[in-house]
Amino acid sequence: FSAFRVFGMSAITAVTAQNSVGVQGVFNLPPEFVARQIDSVLSDFGADAVKIGMLSTAPIIGVVADRLRAFAGDGSRVAPMRIVLDPVMIAKSGDALLQPDARTALIKELLPLALIVTPNLHEAEALAGMPVANEQDMEQAARRILALGPQHVLVKGGHLRDAATDILWNGRDLTRFTAPRLASTSTHGTGCTYASAIAAGLARGHALRDAISEAKAYVTAAIREGFQAGRGVGALRHFVASW
Repeated sequence: FSAFRVFGMSAITAVTAQNSVGVQGVFNLPPEFVARQIDSVLSDFGADAVKIGMLSTAPIIGVVADRLRAFAGDGSRVAPMRIVLDPVMIAKSGDALLQPDARTALIKELLPLALIVTPNLHEAEALAGMPVANEQDMEQAARRILALGPQHVLVKGGHLRDAATDILWNGRDLTRFTAPRLASTSTHGTGCTYASAIAAGLARGHALRDAISEAKAYVTAAIREGFQAGRGVGALRHFVASW
């Protein structure tokens, strides 16, 4: 958020023990305390956009959806329809981050609130209930996921072997966002960064397609300038514009 010159605030849903090699543990905060954090932030600051990341239990998903509906409903604190949902299900290391019963809650409670949902290929497979191995599959998965309630679906093709192409579908228009595939292992947190950058663009008043295009260019540059910090997946350089 700071790289995009927006003021980011957070409500922590879980604490993880993780490094560049993998996720060693997840401690989920009590749902009522997650709700209290959201109330504290939104009752004071409001939000021009909301980015949702890892919510690993059904009760946490429930309170997040409830509080966002409540604040959006008062007409003053949360800008309607600017919710960016990154359906974090599996870490890059392969570790599961979403409990089995939480998938149903995610689909029922949060997808209908989202302006845009941003699954990677593995998450698109889980949400759409189909294998996703190429761009044609990505298009079909996007159509299936849109039927679950979000206004837009951005299926990210970063795990394909060809160019890094993402597909946006809103029920009318299909848009491709393409960047060169980089020979880099510095990709830790790319999905989280991408969704956050989209939310930052929306908070600054950008149209959705412009926010996605700017976010993709930013993430591509952050990967290109990434670095090896540990023994596993390398880190992005988030302040790439400052270097």
